[in-house]
Amino acid sequence: MKTSLLCEDSCDTIQGFVTSQILRRGLDERTEKAYRLDLEHLHDWIQNQRDGYMDETVVEEYLEYLMKDKKLKYSTITRKYRVFRYYLGYLEGQGHLSGCRPLSCPVMVSGEAKKADNELSRAEVDSFFMALNREYENLENEFRKRVCLRDNVMMELLFYHGIEISELLRLEVSDYNLKSGVLTIRGKREKERGEYLFSRELRQKMEQWIGEHGYFEKSNEYDNVLFLSKIGKPLSMKMVILVFEKYKVMAGIEKESTPKDLKRSMKRYAREMVVERCS
Repeated sequence: MKTSLLCEDSCDTIQGFVTSQILRRGLDERTEKAYRLDLEHLHDWIQNQRDGYMDETVVEEYLEYLMKDKKLKYSTITRKYRVFRYYLGYLEGQGHLSGCRPLSCPVMVSGEAKKADNELSRAEVDSFFMALNREYENLENEFRKRVCLRDNVMMELLFYHGIEISELLRLEVSDYNLKSGVLTIRGKREKERGEYLFSRELRQKMEQWIGEHGYFEKSNEYDNVLFLSKIGKPLSMKMVILVFEKYKVMAGIEKESTPKDLKRSMKRYAREMVVERCS
């Protein structure tokens, strides 16, 4: 028999869910905050619009409301859909709901998501990396050139290898094998995978960056962190986003894209670009 949940104890269920996700998926602080806000807004809407009773149909109505009335971007709707899908699964597993069918996403058309409206086109990606390379070539200050080199390596890892920002920030100098060209990446819950840097140019930049790394080392505590700030401390997610924003502006890209959109854009024309980078 199917049951629905009365949302009176939303604080407890949200906290329980977020805690479970931190333990299972290793959420960073920024993602944890986003999950919490998404669920709080969902519960507030349900309390005001649907008498506090929640099931998968009500959640779908909320997503429809966000899309049609609030006119949120497809990428935002899809992100919230994933959070709510995890949440309903958690509630069912805890016995708060039963008989739930799979949650549907309103931006799905014929089984495929509509193209995210802030993904970068091929021309925009080309302009982005041209802006990075142009700045590097034109800089005369050696230290600024090293910073630009660091930024170039980070952005190419995000785009060409689909590395998450959180994974990027966990990288250490010893994770890159200079002989094999393989980068060891630690994902959530410390799961490891090896990525072969297929581009000869990217491998050369990585080797050069590791050679320049000593100029950024200020404390033995962080000497093995691959991407350091100008003052020798590990980069934060905000810093990586600011780097992306800087070169997006320099490339003349006006859409509200993020580093994740740069990473996702690769899937649209991966084959042709991989062939180019390998040649």
